[in-house]
Amino acid sequence: MKIQSNQSVFGHEGVFQTAPGPDGTYVEMPYSGLRTFLRRRPSLDFTGVDLVLYGIPFDLATSGRSGARFGPSALREASTQLAWGEVWPWGFDPFDRLSVVDAGDVPFRRGQPQKMLENAVDFARRIVADGAGTVMLGGDHSTTYTALKAHAERHGRLAYVQFDAHRDTQASEEFDHGTFVHHAMCDGLIDPAHAIQIGIRTHYDHTDPITVLYRDWLHEHGWQGALARLREVVGDRPTYLSIDIDCLDPCFAPGTGTPVVDGLAPHEILSILRQTTDVNFVGMDLVEVAPPYDPTGVTALLGASLILEYICARAAGRQGV
Repeated sequence: MKIQSNQSVFGHEGVFQTAPGPDGTYVEMPYSGLRTFLRRRPSLDFTGVDLVLYGIPFDLATSGRSGARFGPSALREASTQLAWGEVWPWGFDPFDRLSVVDAGDVPFRRGQPQKMLENAVDFARRIVADGAGTVMLGGDHSTTYTALKAHAERHGRLAYVQFDAHRDTQASEEFDHGTFVHHAMCDGLIDPAHAIQIGIRTHYDHTDPITVLYRDWLHEHGWQGALARLREVVGDRPTYLSIDIDCLDPCFAPGTGTPVVDGLAPHEILSILRQTTDVNFVGMDLVEVAPPYDPTGVTALLGASLILEYICARAAGRQGV
């Protein structure tokens, strides 16, 4: 077959190539072509956009194994398996309801972590200033601080939901992926009285007002109990959601820097996300995917799937269904 011409088609604001041929129009498959997240349109124009996806390929603040710098690219690659239209069990294509673009990655030079943090805050500020929500692809968990700062400047102190194996509240002047929540509290970015951490199974001092649901609590009360506590804690306040992939058991998500056994099962976090259509989330992230430790790619696929569920919940909330 000789392809006579080639043009970009932005159906649902996605990026697919079509080629008119003698027997009709041939459409590019989701696993080919430009690797944006869920094949969304690449753009730095956020006018009229509901959600902006962007990556922070940074892992210099890890306490152990590095590799999360490759998280954004792995999540985008895995997401091509999910860019098929209607999403189960929602029964709709979220991009029929929401305008979503992929803004690429925050730019920074190697060896300049402080400049990366500044660039990432400025990048998120641009998105938030245009009224869009953010979906950040990490990167190690320190990158969450930059999105929190941008959103807090717009909304004031945020309610906060964190799925994680670690609290990341170590009281230290040093800034890394294990201290960023401490700094976010000290800097007035989140309101600890309206913050909840779910799935914790490592020891941190708990002298702050954050509600902590340890793993044994979830074994006893289930995801329904966690959802009820989440709603009680955040109420209708502007809320930021952060998902560290190590909240999940390493049998489901081995590709992360600090895996901890006895983690959440996928159905637990998926079930919670599907019931948050009325939570006032203004932004979210998924962090700590480290592809070098998972040659199967299942960790990135699970991470991309969780982001898709978040997007579907926002789309369902928009339509009141």
